Amino acid sequence: MAKVFVGHSIYKGKAALTVEPRAPEFTPLDSGAYKLSREGCIFLQFAPAVGTRQYDWNRKQVFSLSVSEIGTLMNLGAKDSCEFFHDPFKGKSDEGKIRKILKAEPFPDGGGHFFNLSVQNRLQNVDENIYIPITRAEFTVLNSAFNFVIPYFLGWHAFVDSMKCEDSMRSNGVVRSGAESEWGR
Repeated sequence: MAKVFVGHSIYKGKAALTVEPRAPEFTPLDSGAYKLSREGCIFLQFAPAVGTRQYDWNRKQVFSLSVSEIGTLMNLGAKDSCEFFHDPFKGKSDEGKIRKILKAEPFPDGGGHFFNLSVQNRLQNVDENIYIPITRAEFTVLNSAFNFVIPYFLGWHAFVDSMKCEDSMRSNGVVRSGAESEWGR
């Protein structure tokens, strides 16, 4: 099957935001089964404007949202705010050299949220602050996409697909044993 790339972009006067999903990763087990080894996530890519409808994607800054962070964003009410801090080198020798802070703060009238990404990268001498206003309608579209994709990020689609395969085997006369037979009682 061909690889498919999807995303959603929001363009504003001072910045653009592109939201892209990243699939979960699975590790094969000795039994032939697979186990989720890394949940999927959302990449937020912020690019500053350099002119009217022109954005500097070479200066883009990326922030990766985990499933629980996505849940926090989805739960924001009209007057709520949240903040996430990431250090890609946490627990390593370069800890503290790159600091990323994403804030979502409500518009004064409750009609949306300002997304503000602050990046301090001492390795590349970068100190960038990019913000973009996201209207309530745009936020609703993002929430709908997030709501749809979260089960996939958790690997539940693979589990459901494997159940279909097991159901097919059972209907072909394969005998259940152990916990599987208990489940059917």
